[in-house]
Amino acid sequence: MLKRLCFALALAGLAAAAVASAAPAAAPDSPKGSLVIIGGGLRANNAEVYDRIVALAGGKGARIAVFPTAAGTPEREGQLTVAALNRHGAQAFVVPIAPRLAGTDARKAADDAALADKVRSAGGAFFTGGDQARITGALRHADGSNTAVLDALWTLYRRGGVIAGTSAGAAIMSKTMFYDPPAEVLPMLKNGVNDGKDVAPGLGFVGDDVFIDQHFLIRGRFARMLPVMLAKGYTLGLGIDENTAAVVGPSRDVTIIGYRGALVLDLAGATTNKAQQAFNVSDARISYLDSGDRFNLVNRAYSPGPDKEPLKNIDREHREAIFTTDILGNTSVVNLLEKLVDSDQQRAVGLAFEGPGSRTPERGFEFTFTKVPDTREYATNREDAYSIYRIRMDVRPVKINQPFYSPE
Repeated sequence: MLKRLCFALALAGLAAAAVASAAPAAAPDSPKGSLVIIGGGLRANNAEVYDRIVALAGGKGARIAVFPTAAGTPEREGQLTVAALNRHGAQAFVVPIAPRLAGTDARKAADDAALADKVRSAGGAFFTGGDQARITGALRHADGSNTAVLDALWTLYRRGGVIAGTSAGAAIMSKTMFYDPPAEVLPMLKNGVNDGKDVAPGLGFVGDDVFIDQHFLIRGRFARMLPVMLAKGYTLGLGIDENTAAVVGPSRDVTIIGYRGALVLDLAGATTNKAQQAFNVSDARISYLDSGDRFNLVNRAYSPGPDKEPLKNIDREHREAIFTTDILGNTSVVNLLEKLVDSDQQRAVGLAFEGPGSRTPERGFEFTFTKVPDTREYATNREDAYSIYRIRMDVRPVKINQPFYSPE
C-alpha cells in the first residue's frame, strides 16, 4: 500500500513538473507585476475582484493609488473607489489628476515630482471608468512622451505592483484603445476604422500583441473588435464583460474572476477576401472563458475552472437549426455558443443588421459559428455554466431585404 502511495505521489510530482515546464517563462525585462482588467460595471459587493487587487498590491494595508482621471465627477468617483478598496483592507488614496477636477491642472499635476514619488512607492494603482481619452491626454505629453506620473506607474508595475482599471481604465491597458467610436457596433463593420477617432494609442500595459475591450457581452461589442484587429495587425483580442475581471500575471497567464466571463478572439489563422470591399473574415476562432477559467497569452493554452468537466455527446440535446436575428444583442453571442456546444448541431448562424431608418438598411452581416476538431467544450451541472474554446467563426456581408412585411 505504501509503495503504491509513493508511486502515485511521484507521478503527481512528475505531472506538476511537466505542467510547470510547459508554462512560458516571463522575459527578463518583462514586468513582474499584474494587471486586473475589469470590463466596467464593477459593483461594490464584488469582493472577489477587490480582494484580488488588494492581495496583488501587497495585502492588508497595501497603498493603492486611485486615479479618477477618466471620470466626469472625479472627486466623487475617487472617494467611492478609495472607500471600496479600504473596506477590503487597503490604504488607498486619490491621485488628483483629472481634467474635470475643479481647481487643478491635470497636465501640470502629472509632472509633479512629489506626486510621482507617491505613486511609485505604492503597491498598486486603480483607474476608474469614464472617458479613456482623459487618461491618455493627462498622462502623456502632447508629443507622446510619458509624464513623470506615467513613468512612476511603469516603475510600480515592473517592480511587481498591480495596475487595475475598470471600463475606461480597462481600455487604456492595450497599446491601441477605442477612443471615440460610434455608439453602435454595425457602423464600424460597415464603414471601417477611422484611425485617430475610433481608435488611438492606449498606455499598453498588457503588451503590444493583445487588444482589449470592455462592457463586452452586455453591450454586444464582440464584433467591433474585429475590424480594429485587422486594421492594426492584432491576432489576439480579449473582451471582458461587466462586473468581471481578467487578471494577467507576470507569465501572461489570464485568470477570469467575478460575475460572468470574457471572450477571446484569435485571428492567427484567419483570412480575408480583399477583393470584396465589404468587411469579411474567415477561419477566425472565438472562445468564451467563464469565471475561474485560465488562458495564456503566449502559448494560447486554455484551462477550464476546477468545477468543469468535458461535455459528452450523451449529454447533448437535439436541437433544430440554431439561429438568431440579433447576434449583437445583449449576451446573444454567448447564448448562441452555449446552445451550439450543448447540442448535436455542428453549426450556428447569427445575423446583424440595422433597421429601415438607417442609411444602408440593406447591408448586413452573417456570422457562422462551427465546431471544428480543435474545439473544446466544458460545463458544470451545478450552475449550468460553460467554457467554450476555439469555435470557428466566419463573417460575410449579406443583403437584407427591408421592410420585412408586405404593405396591404
